[in-house]
Amino acid sequence: MTEAPLLRTPLHALHQELEAKFVGFAGWEMPVQYRLGVLGEHLHCRAAAGLFDVSHMGQLHLRGAEAARALETLVPGEIQALPIGRTRYTLLTNETGGIRDDLMVTNLGDHLFLVVNAATKAADIAHLRAGLAGRATIEPLESRALLALQGPAAAAVMARLVPDLAGMKFMSARTVALAGADCFVSRSGYTGEDGWEISVEAEAAETLARRLLAEPEVAAIGLGARDSLRLEAGLCLYGHDLDETTTPIEAGLDWAVGQRRRAEGGFPGAETILRQLALGPSRRRVGILPEGKAPARESTPIEIAGTAVGRITSGGFGPSIASPVAMGYVETGHAAAGTRLDLLVRGTPRPARIVPLPFTPHRYFRG
Repeated sequence: MTEAPLLRTPLHALHQELEAKFVGFAGWEMPVQYRLGVLGEHLHCRAAAGLFDVSHMGQLHLRGAEAARALETLVPGEIQALPIGRTRYTLLTNETGGIRDDLMVTNLGDHLFLVVNAATKAADIAHLRAGLAGRATIEPLESRALLALQGPAAAAVMARLVPDLAGMKFMSARTVALAGADCFVSRSGYTGEDGWEISVEAEAAETLARRLLAEPEVAAIGLGARDSLRLEAGLCLYGHDLDETTTPIEAGLDWAVGQRRRAEGGFPGAETILRQLALGPSRRRVGILPEGKAPARESTPIEIAGTAVGRITSGGFGPSIASPVAMGYVETGHAAAGTRLDLLVRGTPRPARIVPLPFTPHRYFRG
């Protein structure tokens, strides 16, 4: 059977011009790195500003007078209380409390704007349509690109285009004109750094990207550095650190379960999730610092005194701290910071210890 050709974002020609190396990801042909390489791109984003093409992500409008109330029947977050112009991270859960996807929801007054993961986009749309039938309308935004500008210089760069953007707070959103195009921007991102995600019509995406790349602080960043940046920041990757067998409480995402939702329930898997909130889960996501220079990759078994206690879900090298870093799940009794572990790498136990997350501090702008 012939595989479907990989999809390409509106910036594909620009990526080729910038000498990107490409990789298949969630059905898309995406730039994994450019001339600087993964290490150089990672450190550039931490020091200045990086521009990411994340147009493979799913963008949706959710419309209807009761859209927020309806969405709360599928997620544990407080959506009805979300102020206009504010963004919230939440989760689609299943009946056993597992995570179907993690997503961002913004209240735009007369509708909600959702950003979902690329690999789960089709399944999420089908799930939303089935779960919200007759109560809300789901409109996929297939004609829009999505860019992310991240790093400590991102605010200065954006302020050159629109001066008052520098005063926006973390997890706030608004519509603004950038490089002659109407854009929807939210002060958020997936690196632990200050920055923006920018939704723009596909035909205007290249002009905007070139305008941003013309700023001296900005470099193009690929999926390789995006992954190492989010791992250092202790941020989960769906399909790796989160999946349908993992609950928000096991994942350390207790804060994503709203206070009102804890009292009233009414979302898939509420019984399991609320029980774990009260009694604690049997396993927890932890940060792990391997000793030496060899990284421990996904699926590496975790042992204590020869007994299996968990496994790695994300692992690699953390350029900002010049050390291997990893996240994984261990039995709750072994989850305390400072616990000594062995990581079974190609059959050889290698020492490591549990450390607090994140590995590098978040630098979000909270105003």
